[in-house]
Amino acid sequence: MTKKLKPVGIVGTGRCLPDRILSNYDLERIVDTSDEWIRTRTGISERRVSNTDTATSDLATTAAKRAMEDAGVKPEEIDMIIVATVTPDMAFPSTACIVQSNIGAENAAAYDIEAACTGFIYGLSIAEKFITTGDAGTVLIIGAETLSKICNWKDRNTCVLFGDGAGAAILREVKEGEGILACALGAEGWKGQVLTLPAGGSRMPASVETINEGKHFIHMDGGEVYKFAVGIMPKATIKVIEKAGLALGDIDFVVPHQANIRIVESAAKRLRLDSKKMYVNLDKYGNMSSASVPVALDEALEQGLIRKGDCVVLVGFGAGLTWGSCVMKWC
Repeated sequence: MTKKLKPVGIVGTGRCLPDRILSNYDLERIVDTSDEWIRTRTGISERRVSNTDTATSDLATTAAKRAMEDAGVKPEEIDMIIVATVTPDMAFPSTACIVQSNIGAENAAAYDIEAACTGFIYGLSIAEKFITTGDAGTVLIIGAETLSKICNWKDRNTCVLFGDGAGAAILREVKEGEGILACALGAEGWKGQVLTLPAGGSRMPASVETINEGKHFIHMDGGEVYKFAVGIMPKATIKVIEKAGLALGDIDFVVPHQANIRIVESAAKRLRLDSKKMYVNLDKYGNMSSASVPVALDEALEQGLIRKGDCVVLVGFGAGLTWGSCVMKWC
C-alpha cells in the first residue's frame, strides 16, 4: 500500500544580524576602494560584521529562537536541526549540535550541511523529505555565517562583498495544497576552483606557510562566478517552476540569493519578471552566503510582501559550484 506523503511548509521564520555596520566609506579607510566603485559594481552600500567574540552559533541561536517564537514551537518539539554554513564554530562538534544545546532541543537530531550560498535551500529540500515521509514532525533549518572572519581585508575584490548574519525557519506539515510544491538542486563541481577557501582541510592542513600565504581566506575568480550566476539563476527558477507544473505567470514573489544587484536584475530580465517581485536587501547586508535567502525571506514576510496563497520561489547559487531552487504556496 502506497503511503500518502504529507504536505510540508514553513510555519515560522526569524533572523539575527550583528549590530556593527561596516559601510563602504569605512572600507575606504581599510582598503583601496570607494563607495562609488562598490555600489556601481555590486549594489552594496554596507554590511554587518560580528564582534571578535561572536561565533556563527551565536547568530544561529538567536535566529532559531525567533523562528520558534514565530511558529509557536517549543524546544522539545523539534525533531531535527539542520545548520547550513561554511563558517562553523569549529570542525566538530557541528554548529547544529551547539545550537541544539543552546536552545534545549533535547529530542532533536542535529547536523551541519555545506553547500555555501545554496545551503538554506538544500536544507529545505532535506527537511521536506523527512517530514513528508513521517520521519520527522518539526524541523529547524538555519543558514548562518560569519564571513568577516574568513575575508582578506587587503583584497578589495572580495572583502567588500561579504557580511555576517543568520536566518532560520521552522518546517511542519501544513494543509493539502499548501507549502513546498517542488525543489530542484544541482552542482557543477568541475567549476569549484573559482571560489574556494584553500587551506584548513585535509588537502592543505593549517601551517605557518598556509597562514602566511593567506590561504585561510576566501579566494574568488569574480568573473567566472558572475558568468555562472547569471546563467543558473533563471535556469534554476524555470526548472523548479516546471517541476511543480506551474508557469512563470503563476509566480507572485521571488527571494533570490543576495550576491550582486547585477545578477538579480539580469535574472529578472531573463525571466521577464517585474522587479517588484524580486526581493533585494543586499544593499544593507552584502552577501551573507547561506544566511542570505532566509534573512531576505524573513524581512519580506515582516514587510507584508508575501501573503497567504502566494506562489513564492527561493533561488540561489554558491561555491561548489552549487545551485538550488524551491517553489511553495505560502501558508
